[in-house]
Amino acid sequence: MESIKLTKRQARRMILAHQGLWSSQKTEGKKTILNIIRRLGCIQYDPLNIVGRNPDLILQARVPGFHPAMLDSLLYEDRLLIDGWDKNMSVYGREDWPYFQRYRDAAFKRFGDDSQPAVSILPQVREMIENRGPLSSIDLDFNHTVDWSWGPTRMARAALESMYAWGELIVHHRVNTRKVYDFSYRCLPDELLSSADPNETEEQFNDWRILRRIGGIGLIWNRSGDAWLGIRGIKSKDRTASIDRLLERGLLIQVRVEGIEPLLYLRSEDEALLVNSMGTEQMDPRAVILAPLDNLLWDRQYVKQLFDFYYIWEVYKPVAERQYGYYVLPILYGDCFIARFEPGRDKESGAMLIKNWWWESGIEPSERMQSELRRCFSQFLRFLGTDSMRIEEPVAGQTGLEWLPLST
Repeated sequence: MESIKLTKRQARRMILAHQGLWSSQKTEGKKTILNIIRRLGCIQYDPLNIVGRNPDLILQARVPGFHPAMLDSLLYEDRLLIDGWDKNMSVYGREDWPYFQRYRDAAFKRFGDDSQPAVSILPQVREMIENRGPLSSIDLDFNHTVDWSWGPTRMARAALESMYAWGELIVHHRVNTRKVYDFSYRCLPDELLSSADPNETEEQFNDWRILRRIGGIGLIWNRSGDAWLGIRGIKSKDRTASIDRLLERGLLIQVRVEGIEPLLYLRSEDEALLVNSMGTEQMDPRAVILAPLDNLLWDRQYVKQLFDFYYIWEVYKPVAERQYGYYVLPILYGDCFIARFEPGRDKESGAMLIKNWWWESGIEPSERMQSELRRCFSQFLRFLGTDSMRIEEPVAGQTGLEWLPLST
């Protein structure tokens, strides 16, 4: 089978174009958010909020004028997006609800059995939600501890999470990190809830999941790694079998990239985007601040080989084992990673803080790079709702940061 041959630069630019990171978006608002999420399949959710939640950081890099209220509106008012599970906790289009029926059925078999302790209180929980409206676990007085899939937890939480896992409940809204649940039938259209699973066989479902995940990045190899997390029940051999079937059906294209030994795979529907991205040699580089769980960064070893940049989110590492810091964000300029920094917020003034900064090896910021970084950080401040930023020690003495739009 013939393969498309690309240089690393061509491969990088194709992925960035697919991700909506290569050129500035021409449109803004909720429609652009929907288009991006539908193209990528999902974006990963994490509630930790240092300078925005992970999905907010993903979207601010791609959508001009993005504000977190836009995403919340699409999730909890318009109900065009689902706060659910795909690549771990994720946000995806509600039209994909029928495709995950197998996961919901499996959850009911696991958690809906009479031997599960939370099952005994389900009639009471249903009655409370029916009569009182959306509720979270703190609204239910079932306080004794039971075994749960992630460890011991309150009975109330186990009941709500079980009903959520098998689709009886969805996240109605969140209060900070706390999920508030309501019945799915009160939030989603009947025709969606009654839709049959479009994949009739397990093999078809596996193919759909693999094709979807490749689209989540744009161009990826068939090597085990975080890019494939959350695809339950599919091992390496199953993934390879799906890729072979998708190639045979013409839904995938093989790609060889110079300096990268494994074959990469591209969805056939994205080939036009690849061709278009090759005609952007003269485009002015754009700077963006990326989320720690950005789709572009899902496979760390892949990013290291393609971009010569190694990034790991170190929030769960002990302090002594961290190479950089607790919460560090990468900075992309054109098709290269040029720096990473540790941000924070001043609790009293709301100012953004630069706690630490690391240029990548060999980077010497030109005037054009500094000008674009200033624009990027000014936009980031607007996203945060502040016009104030300051540098803390030990960064204050660093050179090459004179361009930062600091407070006066």
